[in-house]
This record gives sequence, structure tokens and C-alpha cells, in this order.
Amino acid sequence: MTPDGEAQLRAASLRVTRPRLAVLTALRGHPHVDTDTVISLVRADHPTVSHQAVYDVLRALTNAGLVRRIEPAGATARYETRTSDNHHHVVCRSCGAIADVDCAVGHAPCLTASHGHGFVIDEAEVVYWGTCPDCSEGS
Repeated sequence: MTPDGEAQLRAASLRVTRPRLAVLTALRGHPHVDTDTVISLVRADHPTVSHQAVYDVLRALTNAGLVRRIEPAGATARYETRTSDNHHHVVCRSCGAIADVDCAVGHAPCLTASHGHGFVIDEAEVVYWGTCPDCSEGS
């Protein structure tokens, strides 16, 4: 079970604020959402939180490692709270839906580079592209 938002913020040496807690709550319930959706979700419960505050919170949470920012090619940045593993994503070419995909093989970084060029590799980013079940039914 993940720690509550206050404990997560304190563990990351971040002040506990209402906007930070609201963003964490929004992302826990709605993974892979863009900034505009985060703003809407936060403002549903906290209408006075500004757009800039949400942008600042997303940046602070990402920098602290509490939130992961993903940017599939041709799509706006999305955010999620699943940061404790090296998982990947599948993206629908039609509607843009995104889902998590656990590592395909073995341990992190999941894929062994054919040539590491001297780098110490600690993460691999793989994006699978296809058509989601909802869009497949409509074709």
C-alpha cells in the first residue's frame, strides 16, 4: 500500500500544501492524464487553485520523483504516480488512451541494450502503439 500524500510529501522533503495533496489525489485516481485534466480535477474540489499552482506542483512532484511525466510521440505530456518500477506504456493510435505495461522480460531496465556505449543504464522507455479495445470494436 502506498503511503498517504502527506507522508509522501514529507519523505520527499516537500512542504505539505493543499494544492500538492490535491494533485496527488487527482493522479492516483486518474493515471496518465494531461495537465488540463489535472487542473480540472483539482479545481473540482479546490476552485481557487490557479493553473500556475498546478503546473508548479506537477514540476515539484516530478522533480521529487513522486510523479512520472511521460510524453508519447505526438501527444501532450501525461502524469502518473506509478514511479517505483520501470514499467512501460501502450498507447491507442485512435483515441490516445494509455495503459501501463509491466516489464516484458526480466529485471530493470527490462531490456539489455545491444551496446551500452559505456553508459550505466538504469531505465528503459518502451512505448507500444496499437488500437485499444474500444476503438477496435468501432472499426
